[in-house]
Amino acid sequence: MAELANVKVAKAVPSSARAEVSLVPREGVGRQRSVPKAALERAGFTGAAETVAVVDDGERATVLVGLGPAAGVCTDQLRRAGAALARAVARHRRVAVHLPEVPGLDDGVVAGAVAEGVLLGSYTFDEFKSSAEPRRVLTVTLVRDLPAAELRAVREQVDRATVVADAVAFARDLVNTPGGALTPDVFAERAADRARAAGLEVEVLEADEIRDAGLGGLLAVNQGSIHPPRFVVLRYTPDESLEPTGDTLAFVGKGITFDSGGLSIKPADGMIGMKMDMGGAAAAIAAVCALPALEARTAVVSYTPMTDNMIDGDAQRPGDVFTARGGTTVEVLNTDAEGRLILADALAMASEESPAAIVDLATLTGACLVALGDRIAGLMANDDEFRATVAAAAARAGERVWPLPLPDDYRQQLDSKVADIANIGNSRFGGTLTAGLFLREFVGEGIPWAHLDIAGPAYLSSADGEQGPGATGFGVRTLLALVEEWGADAVEPD
Repeated sequence: MAELANVKVAKAVPSSARAEVSLVPREGVGRQRSVPKAALERAGFTGAAETVAVVDDGERATVLVGLGPAAGVCTDQLRRAGAALARAVARHRRVAVHLPEVPGLDDGVVAGAVAEGVLLGSYTFDEFKSSAEPRRVLTVTLVRDLPAAELRAVREQVDRATVVADAVAFARDLVNTPGGALTPDVFAERAADRARAAGLEVEVLEADEIRDAGLGGLLAVNQGSIHPPRFVVLRYTPDESLEPTGDTLAFVGKGITFDSGGLSIKPADGMIGMKMDMGGAAAAIAAVCALPALEARTAVVSYTPMTDNMIDGDAQRPGDVFTARGGTTVEVLNTDAEGRLILADALAMASEESPAAIVDLATLTGACLVALGDRIAGLMANDDEFRATVAAAAARAGERVWPLPLPDDYRQQLDSKVADIANIGNSRFGGTLTAGLFLREFVGEGIPWAHLDIAGPAYLSSADGEQGPGATGFGVRTLLALVEEWGADAVEPD
């Protein structure tokens, strides 16, 4: 697994620091004294967001990182600044960062956001590079002279950021691994190992058990593969000492380890990057595995079907019909709309346990990428209040989502002449919405459900703040924020 930076907290700059960093809003550039004005002018440093100025005398470097306009400094901007400084000072190895004072944010929140940005910005993936040199871990000390009690609160936020970033990095590692190396059985094994180490209850269904469980969608997609499918269920149950909320949340993640499109084959360019088609499952697994360390008060179960979508002699054909778990028959008109087939089984299974709510994550539709670009996930739900709750969690976590509708009148586009439902709509427009409507069919009545189409932000060609390049682990932070807020909301007021 990729090794992230080591982030500490101290009252003063340690003598071992080889670089000293200040985070500076645009209005504060002229007032800072650590770098001469002439040097800043030569560097063209104005304090614009995420810009960096480095003055290095060979012994010790002084670094300024811009925060942009002071009025716009928030946790999102602090995360992005943290990532920018991590990339800029990596070669210095030991770095001290002066935590800024931000009106409206307490010191712990500021420290947590900066730490999260530093940790995620320090991520690299070089497992398959034969010439890769051993990485020297970056050590970052966040500096703020505070009373002991306040310093403890800051350390708690940094500890949380470390757990969250570690979970995101695990998801990124999984998504960055090529489909030929991360086959369904390997994926399941890595998920199970991580979960057992975290103290979770683990269930891994193999091919015969999947067949016995009636997971027809997973079996249909897997027909064209030489690698048998897996279905992984992870259960987190909070310790009684944490005063559990009594609710259970369900996370469902699409785990297509490589997507060729099946017989509805993708063009060559369309297959590049399709190792990332299990990003939803990676996010669900990584999030649940982090819950014990965060001492979450709400029980969570994750359901992650795993297979690749390949072309073999018995691959499913356009026009084939299968029976999903629960008895719904599905006509497959396009084998490249396979993610919703395996999600249908998982949503039906999750619904059988009557959770308080379900969230599914999937790199589901290119249409969502066209609509929202590669930085924003689409958010659909069958319950307005729950959609708002998930959107608020995403905003707190720093992951961008945008609500999309599930128009009831579009459901007729999925009508089939030979089965209960078709897997694609009869129009080339609104593909993201009809995909959401298809999934809604498999959610139990009365269960709040939200669907995150992460086709865009799951994998980026270049870095965007603390995200990417490559796999981003999108969704992990949103899920963790959702669980933590769910537990907080359950606390009775005094």
